Amino acid sequence: MLSKAPRGTRDILPKEVYKWHYVEKKFREICALYGYEEMRTPIFEHTEVFTRSVGDTTDIVQKEMYTFTDKGDRQISLKPEGTAGTIRSFIENKLYADTQPTKLFYITPCFRYERPQAGRQRQFHQFGIEALGSDTPSIDAEVISLAVQFFNELGLKDLSVNINSVGCPVCREEYNKTLKAYLDAKSDVLCETCLERKDKNPMRVIDCKNPTCKANITDIPFMIDHLCDDCENHFDKLQEYLREMDIKFVVDKTIVRGLDYYRKTAFEIISNDIGSQSTVCGGGRYDGLVEQLGGPKGISGIGFGLGAERLLLTLENNNIEIENPKSTDIYIATIGDTAKTKSFGLIKELRDNHISADIDHLGKSLKAQFKYSDKINAKYTIVIGDDELANDAATLKNMETSEQTTVKLSELVNELKNRL
Repeated sequence: MLSKAPRGTRDILPKEVYKWHYVEKKFREICALYGYEEMRTPIFEHTEVFTRSVGDTTDIVQKEMYTFTDKGDRQISLKPEGTAGTIRSFIENKLYADTQPTKLFYITPCFRYERPQAGRQRQFHQFGIEALGSDTPSIDAEVISLAVQFFNELGLKDLSVNINSVGCPVCREEYNKTLKAYLDAKSDVLCETCLERKDKNPMRVIDCKNPTCKANITDIPFMIDHLCDDCENHFDKLQEYLREMDIKFVVDKTIVRGLDYYRKTAFEIISNDIGSQSTVCGGGRYDGLVEQLGGPKGISGIGFGLGAERLLLTLENNNIEIENPKSTDIYIATIGDTAKTKSFGLIKELRDNHISADIDHLGKSLKAQFKYSDKINAKYTIVIGDDELANDAATLKNMETSEQTTVKLSELVNELKNRL
């Protein structure tokens, strides 16, 4: 149907878009406090950008990406997440040659083919940050702190910060051998997906949502118990920084992240909604991703992503209301064609002075014009008719107090500038 949006997409209407403006503005403000600058990348990339970074064993690449062949016979994919494109841009534009670290943030639409549900759409919007060029745990702590401050300033106070370490290639190689031996012995009780994962990406079995699998692998070995000295020291120092900032956290051994590029720190932030829990943010460190996408060796990175739709739903579930700001300062109600024509000079002058103003375009009665003025929450209504024009004046009504005054037309703009 041409009059129905595609499944998994939704329109953001004027009656709710102010909420998006609010959270976007707040995110930009918090990022600025931490020295992060905005990055905007295309909504599609060469498919290889995602297969090489996200990993070809992930559900995102195997099942969820919107991929097509363009007229130049190139494989193109709509971005399923924000990190890979940001890293590609970091490499292409040689941002690594600037003074490090490079601190970036983005607000971007993303696309995944999955079953639509509350707070999850096939086109969704992601807020994210990426900090590149530092491998110290201090920047891990800063990234987590930024996310926590953002949620706190939106009014989300009852948060759980869950952290884990997913190791590095050195200690993960030995751990994967231990894990694979464990999973081989459990082959008869694993679901089909886990049977495939245990050979390609065994740690992802920990993240399985199948109840039968979960019940049969309660004694599965965890990465955090097999860390090398470097990863263990990194994780210990991260916890010291978080304690110093008075950020409460718990160590959750089950956090593995769904993407292949993560190293060392992985974290989730959970909002304890009224009556439920909701993961509002996930992220971690991805040392090696820059090199993996063709950039220089040795450039570390860490970041997080959060879904705007889910965030707004979480705010709603926590009864956090975002005030709808008044969008119109002045409404001009006219009586007769001469008054309406003359009012166009006035409305132009008001708008030139950055005073928001509106006027009737449908030939409404004066009563209907006042009703409309009230509907758009105008602060003042100006009434101009033949009598007002004859006296070079207008009636100015305060819509909140109903007080009415007469003001000369030549003085009206200055009067409103003073009042507003």
